[in-house]
Amino acid sequence: MATRHRTVQIPSGDRTIAGTLVAPDTVVPGVMLVHGWDGSQQQYLARAHAIAALGCICLTFDLRGHARDKAHRDTVTREDNLNDMLAAYDLLTGHPAVDANAVAVVGSSYGGYLAAVLSALRPIRWMALRAPALYKDEDWLVSKQHLDRQEIARYRAMKLPPSSNRALAASAIFEGDVLLVESEHDTIVPHPVIENYRAAFLRTRSMTYRVIKDADHSLAKPEWSEAYTAMLVKWMKEMMGITKDSAAPAPS
Repeated sequence: MATRHRTVQIPSGDRTIAGTLVAPDTVVPGVMLVHGWDGSQQQYLARAHAIAALGCICLTFDLRGHARDKAHRDTVTREDNLNDMLAAYDLLTGHPAVDANAVAVVGSSYGGYLAAVLSALRPIRWMALRAPALYKDEDWLVSKQHLDRQEIARYRAMKLPPSSNRALAASAIFEGDVLLVESEHDTIVPHPVIENYRAAFLRTRSMTYRVIKDADHSLAKPEWSEAYTAMLVKWMKEMMGITKDSAAPAPS
């Protein structure tokens, strides 16, 4: 097995001593999992463990304005949360065992929308979007909590060209592989939104579209959540070239 090494300085008392860290010369895919609005990383921990078992390094995190930072929920903007995602991506790809050419981003609803925007700013090989939302570009710096919900609903019922929306424009230039998942009875992110994303993915290496039968937006029933996890893990296996009898390879 090939190896690699790097020099390190080891604190010892009031001095440091020189060392060399030697490790197998292998890298693995990195996967970033992003929750939706009013969600948290807890919703993705089980899925992160399932994907990590394939031979990946996974990262979940709480967007600003959520979980322990919920006190700032009323002021957080999409710009704030996109910056959170950029910081998380950079931390993940900075891990010495992560292959920076094999990064997947998994996002639901608001997190899926931000994942699409992120794809134009950082190298992403695989992108899994479940019920990705859409918002008007002109409201980008408006607090997410203070957006007009009725106006958002009207906007999401429209047929939109990729050039009219930042997330759709990013989708139109994405050249990796995509998994797009829709809930059959989603009233928050309705079918026209999914069709806008499907139409925008013009240059992808592959585009897999799946519908979770009978499901609502939040996957309120355990069987719906389990169905999504199964779809996601199966797709990741396909993307990584894993068969039942093979170990997880490390894509270059």
